[in-house]
Amino acid sequence: MADSRKVWVLGDGQLGAMLIYAGLPLAIEVCPVDIMVPTDEILPLAAADIITAEREQWPESPLSLQLSSHPNFVNSTVFGRLADRCSQKSLLDELNIATAPWELVDDNTDERELYEDYGARVLLKRRIGGYDGKGQYWLQQTLADRIPPGWRNHAIAEQAIDFAEEVSLVGVRSRQGQCFFYPLTLNRHQDGILMASIAPLSRLSTLQPQAEAMLSAIMANLDYVGVMAMECFRLDNKLLVNELAPRVHNSGHWTQAGTHMDQFQLHLRALCDLPLMPPQVNFQCVMVNLIGVDKDERWLSLANAELFWYNKEIRPGRKVGHLTLSVHDGQMLQASVKALQAWLPAHYQPTLSWILDEFS
Repeated sequence: MADSRKVWVLGDGQLGAMLIYAGLPLAIEVCPVDIMVPTDEILPLAAADIITAEREQWPESPLSLQLSSHPNFVNSTVFGRLADRCSQKSLLDELNIATAPWELVDDNTDERELYEDYGARVLLKRRIGGYDGKGQYWLQQTLADRIPPGWRNHAIAEQAIDFAEEVSLVGVRSRQGQCFFYPLTLNRHQDGILMASIAPLSRLSTLQPQAEAMLSAIMANLDYVGVMAMECFRLDNKLLVNELAPRVHNSGHWTQAGTHMDQFQLHLRALCDLPLMPPQVNFQCVMVNLIGVDKDERWLSLANAELFWYNKEIRPGRKVGHLTLSVHDGQMLQASVKALQAWLPAHYQPTLSWILDEFS
């Protein structure tokens, strides 16, 4: 009799699509569910099916309730806790894990005290929602800024961090508590959106034990199962956690080309209680997000590129695909990046120059 497994995914975006792809070699049927469209449909869930999510929050609907109330909804208590920036930051404080100084913005919060405590620029973040630079507001003392209407009790205030660079760690935890990690990834954001990632980098290896200890403690405290991503600021030789994502993550997309087992297969193995092992890096990679741009088949002519196109409606600021460039030798990478400089629009030029500088 065939050994069949089925994993349902709350959400049917690009992460769900990549989980489908990763499940095929394992004979795991992955079924992303569009929970944003109202419907009276009842899903044919079986008792042994596994439920996961590709997002931290979702609207209440018959489909989302059916999925989220299933007894095999893995990490069911984690999503809401990490989706709220207040409870996420509180968790980091409880575990004595470094993060930017912060506080809840409530009815008694005074802007003058925020400037006094955190400096002349204070970052407000909505507690729920907001990603890719959305849901944020900078209070500036020189402009006598006030907390926006409707933000009290729905936002946190955070000290601005003068960081050297942004890095992330993607790790996995099994049902038995085993943890394995990919190398730290160097990231570049622009207007709050991840534009490119590079991994691995030997100069970040000294930070790897620190990052692994932090993410291990977080996953253990939550009794988490599966892949989790931890975004950090680097200050010299110290890491500050910026945000946590209880799912596969954009900054881990390089693992699809660069490792023997990408983050999507590792996530499915953990959910289905299949054997895990340390992922082996085959070669260094550069991942470039494709944001609000039309598909260009010239990308396929690059000697070291893999294209992942999401087949989504193209809108400004929307992630519609990504390119992964394998770094077999510097000349090939340089040629590919210079070709992209000619083919991609002006807002990509700082990121592409950043990639060339990192490898110069």
